[in-house]
Amino acid sequence: MNRNLALWIIIGLFLVAIFNLLQSPPTQKQQVSIDYSTLMQNAKEGSIQEVLIRGNMVTGQLKDGKNFSAVIPPNDPNLLKSLTESNARIKFAASEEDVPGFFQVILSWLPMILLIGVWIYFMRQMQSGGNKAMGFGKSRARLMDDKASRVTFKDVAGIDEAKEEVEEVVEFLRDPQKFQRLGGKIPRGLLLVGPPGTGKTLLARAIAGEADVPFFSISGSDFVEMFVGVGASRVRDLFDQGKKNAPCIIFIDELDAVGRHRGAGLGGGNDEREQTLNQLLVEMDGFEVNAGVILIAATNRPDVLDPALLRPGRFDRQVVVPNPDVLGREKILTVHSRHVPMAENVDLKIIARGTPGFSGADLANLINEAALLAARRNRRTVSMAELEEAKDKVMMGSERRSMVMTDEEKRLTAYHESGHAVVAFHTPASDPIHKATIIPRGRALGMVMRLPEGDRISMSIERLYADLAVAMGGRIAEEMIFGPNKITTGASSDISMATQMARRMVTEWGMSEKLGPITYGENTQELFLGHSVTQHKNVSEATAQLIDEEVKRIVEDAYERAKKILTKHRNHLELLAKTLLEYETLSGDEINILIKEGKLDRAKNATGPELPQSSSIPRGGRKTPPKAKKAPSKRSSKPSPLQSGV
Repeated sequence: MNRNLALWIIIGLFLVAIFNLLQSPPTQKQQVSIDYSTLMQNAKEGSIQEVLIRGNMVTGQLKDGKNFSAVIPPNDPNLLKSLTESNARIKFAASEEDVPGFFQVILSWLPMILLIGVWIYFMRQMQSGGNKAMGFGKSRARLMDDKASRVTFKDVAGIDEAKEEVEEVVEFLRDPQKFQRLGGKIPRGLLLVGPPGTGKTLLARAIAGEADVPFFSISGSDFVEMFVGVGASRVRDLFDQGKKNAPCIIFIDELDAVGRHRGAGLGGGNDEREQTLNQLLVEMDGFEVNAGVILIAATNRPDVLDPALLRPGRFDRQVVVPNPDVLGREKILTVHSRHVPMAENVDLKIIARGTPGFSGADLANLINEAALLAARRNRRTVSMAELEEAKDKVMMGSERRSMVMTDEEKRLTAYHESGHAVVAFHTPASDPIHKATIIPRGRALGMVMRLPEGDRISMSIERLYADLAVAMGGRIAEEMIFGPNKITTGASSDISMATQMARRMVTEWGMSEKLGPITYGENTQELFLGHSVTQHKNVSEATAQLIDEEVKRIVEDAYERAKKILTKHRNHLELLAKTLLEYETLSGDEINILIKEGKLDRAKNATGPELPQSSSIPRGGRKTPPKAKKAPSKRSSKPSPLQSGV
C-alpha cells in the first residue's frame, strides 16, 4: 500500500513537471545579441522575418535565417510601427517574471496532490483492511485463543474462596442444565475487588484457560479516546461481538478507568466518559437482554465506582480477592517455585511465616529475585540464604553498597537503631525484632525490622501505643547519648509515622477519651470526582484544636514511655550499639541472646542462613499496608517527605 501511494505521488510530480515545461518557451539556439539601433535599422530595412516581444526583451529571426535578441525600452511605439510597416510577423508573450517556475507550480498544486494522496490512502485501507480507516468506534477487545500462554486454576493459589466463585461460573457455562433445573440463573457479572497484586487479572486469565467459551479481554482505558462518541460506540461493538459468540465471557480490566461516579465533573459539561458508562450500563442490563454474555471486571478502587454499576443485575457478585494468609502464601510460593530448582534445605513454610501482608505479586517477585541472586553466585539451586536475602530486598529495598558513611555517622546510626530495638525488646505488646542493621539500604541509613508472629486482622490500642513508643526510641537514644544539641533529622520518618498514627487514633478509631468514639475530619474523596470541592470541614475550630491537643498528648506519652525504658536499660542500649558497630547487622535471635546474656558469640549462636558474616546481609524497609507487614523503624538519610513511614 505504501509503495503504491509513493508511485502515485511520483507520477503526479512528473505530470506537473511536464506541464511546467510545456508552458515554458522554446530556447532559441545561436542567438546574436544586437543593440537597439541595429534592431531599428533592420526593422526599417525590412530584413526581419519575425519577432517575439517579451516585456523589454525581443528575440527574432532575420530573413537570412540568423537569430537575434535585443533589449528595448518598455512599450516602444516606434519599434512596433517600423515592424508593422516592414510586414514582419510579431508575437507577444508574458515576461520571465510572470512565468511560474517549477517549484512555484509544485506549491500551487501541493494541496491538490495531498488531497489525492489522502483519498488514495483511504481507498486502499477500505479495500484491503476490512474498513479499518473508519474503525474508530470498533471494539479493541482481544479474543483469547488456545495458542496463547494458557493459565489454569492450578496456577492460581492462595485465594481459594475467590477461585470457588469463578469456578462456579465456568461450570455453569459448561453444564447450564445443572443449575437451571432448580430455577437458577447464570450471574450477569462478576466484579473482582482487591488490593494490587493479589491475582485478579491472573484469576481472569485462568477463567479464559478453563472455560470452553470465547473469552474477550479489554482494558477500561481502551474505551475512552479523543473523539466524541467513540467510547459508547466501542461498548456497543463489544457487546455485539459477545452476542454473536454467545455464550461467552467479557473481561474488563481496571474498570475504575471508565466506571467512576457520574455527575461529579468540575466543569458541569457533557463528559465523554459518562456517555461511555451510560452505554455500558444499558448493555449490561437494559431494555435488551444479553443472554449468554457474562461480564467479569477487576478493580482495586471499588469506592469510586458508580452505584448503578454495582447493583444486582449488572454485577450480581462482588468477589473479594484479599492478600493471602500464611497458608495461602505457602501455596503461592509453591506455585511460583515449580520451575525454579530449589535446594534441599529450602522450607517455604518459614518464608511464608516471615512474609505477612505480602501479595501474590510480591511473592512471585521474591522467588524471581532469589533465582537471580543464585544465578549471580553461579549456584545450581536456590537455597534458603538466597530466599532470605531476596525477602529482605523485597521488604526493605536494595543495598546501597556505594554509599560511604563516616565513623561519626555510623555511631549515631547505631545508637539510633539500638534505641528502637531496646524499646521494642522491653515492650511486651511490640512485635518481635526480625533484624537490625546500620548498613544503608533503600532510602534509610539503617533500620530495625519487626515482623508479627502471625497474620493480623485488627490492631489493639495496646499494640498501637507500643508501636508509637518504638518509633520514639531512635530520637530519644540520640538525645541521651549525644545531647539535645546533637539530635538529627534521621528521625523524620519515625515522627511522621507516629503523628499519622496518633491522628488516626483520635479522628478515625475513636481511641481518645476526651473526643469519644466519633469520626472527625474532612472528606477525603479525590478532587477528580468533584466531591471535595463543595464539601467543607465537619469539625469546628474548637474541636480541631482539641484534636491537635489529643494527638500531641498521645505522641508525648509514647515519648515518655520510651524515655523511661531507655533510661532504665541504658546498658542494653550501649551494648547493642557497640555490637552493631562491630557486626553491622544482627538478627532478632542474636539481639535476644545479646540482651539476655550480655555477650554474643556468632560462631556458637549461628541460627542459619540469615547470619552470613559479610556486610551484604539485607535490611531496610519499604512502606507496607496497615494490619499487614510491620514496617521498620528507620533512620532516614535526609529529611524528605518521601522518607515518611513506620
